[in-house]
Amino acid sequence: MLTLWVVRGDSVRMKSKTELGKEAEKIAAQYLIRKGYELVAMNWHMCHREIDIIAWDQEMLVIVEVKLRYSDSYGHPSEFVSRQKQRFLIEAAEAYLETIDSMPEVRFDVVAILGEKDSFTLEHIEDAFNADP
Repeated sequence: MLTLWVVRGDSVRMKSKTELGKEAEKIAAQYLIRKGYELVAMNWHMCHREIDIIAWDQEMLVIVEVKLRYSDSYGHPSEFVSRQKQRFLIEAAEAYLETIDSMPEVRFDVVAILGEKDSFTLEHIEDAFNADP
């Protein structure tokens, strides 16, 4: 389990993996907004599948998976978007498309964050994978 100790005054609190993931998603969302993307949704759910960020980049709908790792000892964060995760994202994207009136072109991006909140690198991989088998 990924944990981070946060010191606030005299109290120490351990952040959960979920809390750290949410912070990474906020960092990614801020980055995308600065790049000119229009955010549509964060943490969109379909059954047990989730899309971290849905955004518009011009006329293209972008499905964004955010991956956070403190170290690349076991590989780059983007390497943790497995084939199964890709299939889940594609299924979730198809479900999302059923909820809107148009059928836009869709792109799957990965935002990989390596490091900690105050000292990290962010890599935005556009068109990281596609929906074709």
